[in-house]
Amino acid sequence: MATKTLYTCSNCGHSEPKWLGRCPDCGEWSTFIEEVLESKKVVGFAERATRQKSRAPGRTLALSEVPVVEGGGRMDAGVGELNRVLGGGIVPGSMVLVGGEPGVGKSTLLLQVMGHLGEGCLMVSGEESPRQVALSARRLGVEGRGFRVLSETDVDIIEATILEERPRTVVVDSIQTLYSPELSGAPGGVGQVRECAARLMRLAKSEGIAVFLVGHVTKEGSIAGPRVLEHMVDTVLQFEGDRFQSFRVLRALKNRFGSTNEVGVFEMTGRGMVEVEDPSAFFLSKREEEVPPGVVTVCLLEGTRPMLVEIESLVAPSPLANPRRIANGVDTGRVNMLCAVLSRRAGLALQDQDVYVNVTGGVRVEEPAADLGVALAIASAMRDRPVGKGTACFGEVGLTGDVRYVSGAPRRTTEMAKMGFGRIIRPEGTSDGPPSDETGSSTRREASVVEVSTLEEAVAVALL
Repeated sequence: MATKTLYTCSNCGHSEPKWLGRCPDCGEWSTFIEEVLESKKVVGFAERATRQKSRAPGRTLALSEVPVVEGGGRMDAGVGELNRVLGGGIVPGSMVLVGGEPGVGKSTLLLQVMGHLGEGCLMVSGEESPRQVALSARRLGVEGRGFRVLSETDVDIIEATILEERPRTVVVDSIQTLYSPELSGAPGGVGQVRECAARLMRLAKSEGIAVFLVGHVTKEGSIAGPRVLEHMVDTVLQFEGDRFQSFRVLRALKNRFGSTNEVGVFEMTGRGMVEVEDPSAFFLSKREEEVPPGVVTVCLLEGTRPMLVEIESLVAPSPLANPRRIANGVDTGRVNMLCAVLSRRAGLALQDQDVYVNVTGGVRVEEPAADLGVALAIASAMRDRPVGKGTACFGEVGLTGDVRYVSGAPRRTTEMAKMGFGRIIRPEGTSDGPPSDETGSSTRREASVVEVSTLEEAVAVALL
């Protein structure tokens, strides 16, 4: 058979006969990788017609004939936070892709899951030897739970082993280390990753085996490999967190069997990943009695879970013609927009000031409800006046300077009152009566709720 060369985009999987600097499909630069493919044998018209006639038609089923297990037949992962993110547990026959930076805790969490599942779990380790896996399992206290380890990267051997041992769950660490002997190219290439993932997916669907794939990430934080890999799997989980902090967030970027709004909160310890059932208390347990200028507490809503975090800001005169805007844990573009709104609508002269914004604990804030907290932190740092003691807030800020309504206001208000905040600043029009807990009973803690309609009004209320 003759061979030919194709150039495939590592970002989206688009192929071209020659190398291009920029992918015409996704627009990314320098993403084309050379692949050597074997050309298929040319099949004549008569032979093709004979093959088509010999193909047996598939068997169709009415939806009423398909057996459905109540609740989806989910398996308990043994980790409550992971069950929450997955939508209630592990679905048999599903394929889950777990991504995150090196050292964030992907393998640690999956080892704990395998320790709970026991003999019904198989780990395929392409990066570590069985001895290294055994040392990690001993550190986590799960070495005697009965799950088995296969140190192999050949997908043919992996597939045969799975069919022979019939485990309920398979963990592959990592998908970028596997290769198919039928394809040329090194492991981790676009073609190899796509082929290995496709074969494991067919195996999972046909045999009802849950498969977890560990994926590397690029320097931009996205999962490495072709974008089609994320489209193939049922669930994409992303581990977030600063490797120098103990706090970790597990977020579902895609989930065919549950919501993508839920997050799992963990703390990395020497005993593995420990669940944090009350993130608000975890973040606010070490706050000082006297709040310094530039520190504001906001309430985020991750799925059905409210979470209080602290936002810090520092404003200093800039020696540069173009002042710096540096943000950690929040989008820099959002900070630039809020600085412009503060300058235009609240009368703060920030055009010659460097602005730094940081979210404590290594949390990544993406919800617009944190806009009011970021703006008040910048205003507090600019005027060097602390926000009133026991004050927390939430709300979205528009370009016109108005503070807009956000969803889940009663739940946010209840959480802030429960944590002892006596004054709550929130958007106007969210009157819901006294703060109440999830059971509907009113909280006994006294909390003064202040509703504002504009950012200028919020700054005046906060910096009394």
